[in-house]
Amino acid sequence: MQEKDNKRASSAEDALCIVKYVVIVAGGGGSRAGSEIPKQFITFGGIPLLWRSVRTFHEEDPAVNIVLVLNKDYLPLWNELYSSLPEKDREIGISVVTGGSNRLESVKNGLAVVPDREEVYVAVHDAARPFVSGDMIALGWKTAVKSGAAVPGVPVTDSLRILDAEGSRAVDRSRYVAVQTPQVFEARLLRQAYSSGLNSSMTDDASVVEAYGRKVTLFEGEPTNIKITNPVDLKIAEMLLG
Repeated sequence: MQEKDNKRASSAEDALCIVKYVVIVAGGGGSRAGSEIPKQFITFGGIPLLWRSVRTFHEEDPAVNIVLVLNKDYLPLWNELYSSLPEKDREIGISVVTGGSNRLESVKNGLAVVPDREEVYVAVHDAARPFVSGDMIALGWKTAVKSGAAVPGVPVTDSLRILDAEGSRAVDRSRYVAVQTPQVFEARLLRQAYSSGLNSSMTDDASVVEAYGRKVTLFEGEPTNIKITNPVDLKIAEMLLG
């Protein structure tokens, strides 16, 4: 085990030792966002939300392999969007995969095109988080190479209460973090975890890996890496874009 950990630490100093894939999940309908089209296709500053993530991952490392998971019903909309992108954007290589009935099934479909080799690492990112930064992505790769499973988190700033049989009670918020994406893993580990079985209690890729019996390592997320879910989130996105 120690020898394997040393190997990971050494590889972290040399990004050329790994092959990077990112699975960007963009299959949701976005009904809660109150938009007429799926939220990931909403345009801000002339750029669709889902394309902001594509651009950022590519800019962080042009060698990254990008897998975009879409609902099959959205493929015509995607084709229209893609054809309207600037020529330099259309030079970014992308593999498009159709999603499943839920997020976990969609990630599993995306993983099917990721090579099963030891040197391959995969990040899973929600297209509904368009403001992820290159620095955060780089930290995710580095942490995953060291630990095998890396998950971003940010401190909880709201007071928290837990529901129980007697109603609710306060809990210590310093013991909790809010989890974000991208979540980054050894591709072989994540594939094996997804193949071991899924259930409704698994809400993200980290929970799938933990159910498989592997611990995950937290790295620092970003408060601006918000998830676009409700109409107010769209207003916040507008403000973040100035």
